[in-house]
Amino acid sequence: MLQTLKHASPETLAEIAEEKTIRKTSEIFLLFSMGSQFDHLIKQKLDALGVYCLVADPASVKAADVQKIQPTGIILSGGPASAHAEPPPFDRNIFDLSIPTLGICLGFQTWAFHIGVPVIAADKREFGSHDLSLTDKSPLFAGWPKTSRVLESHGDRIEPDSKLTVLGTTENAPAAAGQYRHLYGVQFHPEVTETEYGEKLLENFVFKICAAKDRFPAQEMAARKVEELKKQIAGKKVLLALSGGTDSSTVAYLLKAAGADNTQILGVYIKGIDRPDDEAFVREYFDSADWLKVKIVDATEKFLAALTGKLAMKDKRLAMRGIYKEILEAEAKSFGADYIAQGTLYTDISESGGGYDSGARKAQIKIHHNVNLGFSLPELEPLADSVKDTGRNIGRAVGVPEKLLVRHPFPGPGLIVRTEGEITKEKLLAARRADQIYIEELRNWALYETVWQAGAVVTNSVTTCTKGDDAAEGYVVALWAVWSVNGFTARAAELPYDFLSHVSRRLTNEVREIGAVVYRVSDKPPVTIEWG
Repeated sequence: MLQTLKHASPETLAEIAEEKTIRKTSEIFLLFSMGSQFDHLIKQKLDALGVYCLVADPASVKAADVQKIQPTGIILSGGPASAHAEPPPFDRNIFDLSIPTLGICLGFQTWAFHIGVPVIAADKREFGSHDLSLTDKSPLFAGWPKTSRVLESHGDRIEPDSKLTVLGTTENAPAAAGQYRHLYGVQFHPEVTETEYGEKLLENFVFKICAAKDRFPAQEMAARKVEELKKQIAGKKVLLALSGGTDSSTVAYLLKAAGADNTQILGVYIKGIDRPDDEAFVREYFDSADWLKVKIVDATEKFLAALTGKLAMKDKRLAMRGIYKEILEAEAKSFGADYIAQGTLYTDISESGGGYDSGARKAQIKIHHNVNLGFSLPELEPLADSVKDTGRNIGRAVGVPEKLLVRHPFPGPGLIVRTEGEITKEKLLAARRADQIYIEELRNWALYETVWQAGAVVTNSVTTCTKGDDAAEGYVVALWAVWSVNGFTARAAELPYDFLSHVSRRLTNEVREIGAVVYRVSDKPPVTIEWG
């Protein structure tokens, strides 16, 4: 799906030369994908800077390959491995080629360990936002203030050493940024929005340290995707998994822009574990469309049957995937479809353990319903190289109504990942009602559009309560809301206490099964946005 450099073969070198000719540049950057959940954001930032960046597999690309390619600069991403305890697959001879190199998190630790600087397991690990204090001047930090907020996510740390020029520190990282000759490193993640001046750092590395001069004006993404779809769907039929959310709606409008009509496109909405207003959005925006047909399939009983006895979130996700695939396959066969289209994002692929075709170990955060299903038909996933907000921008470019685009993200497995333990009709009803009240009040208090995503979780905790002067028991419901831009990282939203108190009263008064309400204050990382 995503192109990755494996070896500098004659064929590969010819392809690189052709790309350079098209871009009218002699420059190329290599991004070694070391397994970070944020790898794609680095690539996106470099693309936005207008430079030619090729993703490289650290498990197979050797120093000899790099010498043949002669990159202008090299970047190593973060990852789940440990430079000292579980070294990632990477030819460290690459560090000795005198090519300007930026190591991010694990990438920094990897080159520090290579030159003999101590890298150890930290007594105090760093996750979330921290204050970075600059301690030395460097072109890497040109335009940065003395102190700023950065996003950290690491368990190892680099110790100060005579070989290392320390450029910045945080509370628990005495070498949060450093330099050794042509090697630069940061312990934080400049590619995420929580790092206030991260884009400036990447720009400084590219243009000040690597002295790149060529910028290529990126082709308008939406137009390119439409042209690709035109070639793929000409004279073909497409079954679209349509949820009423941002991503599948954007794919629907991309298909429309590619010239599809209602004899070619069937949008299938699967009902049963959805949030209360999903079906309403599908009916409002797609029922009367003259360029696709809509079919609603009620799979409530199938989902409940498949979920019986399933307790762990992973098991429930797998059970849901089976029903999801079964329904789409059956509807595709009935329709005579040539393709199955989904609104799959890169975020889904990355968290499922996929992404760049790299030999580096990548953690599987959670299994997504729409990834690696093994359909009998080829898939169309035009947003598979996008995160949530780039997908939204593509949607705007092809005319998706803003009301659809600003809807909060909602997981494909729906309410089952917002319900702990076994899914029963009672729990499913409580989860749906809790979501309805919470989202309704976020809109009433003009808070809905101020947060990126919000949800209510029916936990397995049961509390004693009193209702109607009588003793009772009820589920503890956990509310959460986050501020984010792309879903890769997030901060717990600081909602007004009066609002939370009001929602708590409504939930405990109006939903018989709910006994108490709590609010989650953890950021991503370390938690994921969804509960399960």
